[in-house]
Amino acid sequence: MNRLLALFLSILFLIPAVSMATIKLPQPEKIVLENGLTVYFYRNPELPLVSFRMIIPGAGSAFEPQGLDGLANLTAELLLKGTSTMTAEEIAEALDFLGARFAISDAEEYATVYGECLSEHLPRLLQIASECLISPAFKEDEYKKELSRKIDNLKAIKDNPGSALRQYFRKAYFGDHPFGHLSVGTDSSLKKMTLQEIKKFYSSRYRPDVAIMAVVGEVEKEKLLEILKSTIGKWPKPSTPAPSISIPPVPVPKGKKLIFVDKPDATQSYFALGAPGYPVGDKISARASIMNTLWGGRFTSWLNTELRIKRGLTYGASSSFQSWKIGGLFMASSYTKNDKIGEMLDITFDLLKKAKAQGFSAEEVDSARNYILGQFPPTLETNSSKANAYLRLIYYGLGFDYYDKYLKEISNARPEDIKAVATKLLPESDFVLVVVGKGAEAKKHLEKYGKFQEKKITDPDF
Repeated sequence: MNRLLALFLSILFLIPAVSMATIKLPQPEKIVLENGLTVYFYRNPELPLVSFRMIIPGAGSAFEPQGLDGLANLTAELLLKGTSTMTAEEIAEALDFLGARFAISDAEEYATVYGECLSEHLPRLLQIASECLISPAFKEDEYKKELSRKIDNLKAIKDNPGSALRQYFRKAYFGDHPFGHLSVGTDSSLKKMTLQEIKKFYSSRYRPDVAIMAVVGEVEKEKLLEILKSTIGKWPKPSTPAPSISIPPVPVPKGKKLIFVDKPDATQSYFALGAPGYPVGDKISARASIMNTLWGGRFTSWLNTELRIKRGLTYGASSSFQSWKIGGLFMASSYTKNDKIGEMLDITFDLLKKAKAQGFSAEEVDSARNYILGQFPPTLETNSSKANAYLRLIYYGLGFDYYDKYLKEISNARPEDIKAVATKLLPESDFVLVVVGKGAEAKKHLEKYGKFQEKKITDPDF
């Protein structure tokens, strides 16, 4: 009886993984408006809700002029701060009245637009969105408010070593590469920022003929076409050619780049370790997801288990991959007491060596596989997540069957495949390591790793 029960439970445990591996994203319809805006539409009648997303390639932080970090972010923020017919307060009040969500933000490769509302309110929400995109007011007083807010935010970031670490690491890893532009800005860049630069960036980078939009929810195609034509379809296509959206290859570290940022009042030291990853859609993606899940991507990962559960050195440790069209980044990070940072880094490097030399057991790979297959379906359940998925698949040229193929690769991955990925991607001698902490207590524990370039948290910029 016990043997039969065990067999039944093992089969039951496998059923979710098998079924999840065949999940397909429904294919949307393609609509191209007269102004060149490409829209992908999928009608989902389950709830009376509609979500839309848009990406505008070339309007992200990678396309800011050198030395004007934060320009793309400030431009996106100001688009919501008034139009030719509405003040910032009136926009906020209208969205509250509708119970709608609407946001414009920047990423590295593009700007993003997001909206969600009840189906009945879609015409009004898209009217507001189109006004923000077509006729932003760019008022001087709103610009000064947002600029002041960003300057205050920089001070808050430097007061928090965990937040400061992310900015120092990005500058250290990418340097003068466009991905080294910081969305939060820098002391130097915000001093040089002008409203004229924002208007110039907007006029050259925000255009419908390069934009991609996805609409998912309870709305008929004919009705949607009518709404689009009367709102976002009125966004005029510029007569000039679109500016270049090419980005140089992502930097690849050669040797060790070590940076220590002294924050004299820090009670803990924070570290970030980075090395090359892989571009979006790379054939290694599925296997890399399994490897990262095991090494540092979940609570029971090697990294978190050793640093938090077994040693009590931290409340959290993790690793991740970030990918773009032109390449990717692997990063591991954590924090501990200043006098324990050396011990923490020793363990981290030992775990990197162990993964490259030994790989992971069949049981560990099975566990990570089932974890990913179990976590993945909810990421495509909502209208918003479907719209976001459509845009990513289109922008990165992956095809609408990409996720199905990805999950099948997850299901079929073997331990030797995962070890090969660890050998290829986990850093050994070529990496960037940034530590933010109290120099008087932490520096002596870092000497064994090599000579660190030293900075002070009070110095301008990152």
